[in-house]
Amino acid sequence: MGISIFNSPFSIVNHRLMGGGVVHLVSAKNTRRLEGPDMIVLHYTAGTSAESSALFLTRPDVSASAHVVIGREGEVFQLVPFNIEAWHAGKSWYAGRGGLNRYSIGIELDNLGKLRFSGGLFIAECGRVVPPGEVYTDCSGDRPTYWHRYTTRQVRVLREVCSLLEETYPIRDVVGHSVITPRKIDPGPALEYAFSEFQDKN
Repeated sequence: MGISIFNSPFSIVNHRLMGGGVVHLVSAKNTRRLEGPDMIVLHYTAGTSAESSALFLTRPDVSASAHVVIGREGEVFQLVPFNIEAWHAGKSWYAGRGGLNRYSIGIELDNLGKLRFSGGLFIAECGRVVPPGEVYTDCSGDRPTYWHRYTTRQVRVLREVCSLLEETYPIRDVVGHSVITPRKIDPGPALEYAFSEFQDKN
């Protein structure tokens, strides 16, 4: 996922993402130190907007959080500094290690996730109807499945942020949530497609 970050608006100062209009929120529930994170785990929010998902994840009564949320227009919210553990991986396992919150940076992408097709409409889990132009159809299985597309601006920002993290921390792996636990399906096949589409255009 390495790309040149020479023209990136972002930088990392004291474990915080700066520039590019990043909005900093506070997730006071997260206090445990995270030393030398070496993984990035990608998720989708399945929420209605980047801001609402970011605010939800900072709530003290919610047992989940993430370091960063990236919106569909490329907007970025940072909830937890990169040297503090966020609660995004849950029960997880990868390359012989479990409990991956202790080793990883969690990035949430504003995306409605897997969709169901009903009555001629593509419907998200939250009940929102998704226009056909925002639907990715995955035909790799026995039957087609439908997913909310990621945007080009979102993927560009994700790549810039991941490249910067790779420059700053000893990152060895960038994986989807579904890779580290069978309980999850995010970020889904639409992200892989979005990456390939982005590379074709750049």
